[in-house]
Amino acid sequence: MRTDTGRYLDPWYKRLRDAYVAMMADLGVTTAMGGREFLEAMARSKQVDPTMALLVGTIKATAKGGIGKLRQRSRGQVPYYEPWPTLSRETWRPDIRAAVLASQRIGLHRKLMKTAAAAELYPVAIGTDALVCPSPGPSPLDVLPHTPEGKPVHGTFRLGVSPGMVKHQGTQTVLWAEAQFEEHSGVFNVSNLIKNDSTAGEGE
Repeated sequence: MRTDTGRYLDPWYKRLRDAYVAMMADLGVTTAMGGREFLEAMARSKQVDPTMALLVGTIKATAKGGIGKLRQRSRGQVPYYEPWPTLSRETWRPDIRAAVLASQRIGLHRKLMKTAAAAELYPVAIGTDALVCPSPGPSPLDVLPHTPEGKPVHGTFRLGVSPGMVKHQGTQTVLWAEAQFEEHSGVFNVSNLIKNDSTAGEGE
């Protein structure tokens, strides 16, 4: 029985966070940037050495895959009548994975409610890590609420490179969305298709 307590994933998370922020800084995107400056820097970061982009993708894949490994399941590697060896691994912790996902979803819903209260802005589609919102213009700055001083409203979605902040994944027209509904017979999530080549960023 373990008697020590602590934040189980903190050391792992901090190493990946610091690596990601450092790599993005090398690409010209820093944590000190404001909204418009951040969007422009993210667009420029896509026109860089492919090796640098590969390293950024590797860091993100490590984070996503690491959470997935906490509940690794057999996909036919072991016959059904034999024990799945992963179950005896100390790092097989589906409870921690569930807690991580629950925390992410709770944070997302809190920001949704704060944003709705500040700007009466409601999403038309919600994915695992992407939202689609109606907008009068092509930029996130056209919809995200700001104070009279130009700062993001506290508790709402904020543009930035740090984990927990949001990136611009893509902008499409209503006609594009209608075409997707016709092509997919209305059975799909538009947030999974919103990304396009003319905008930078991944995630929310």
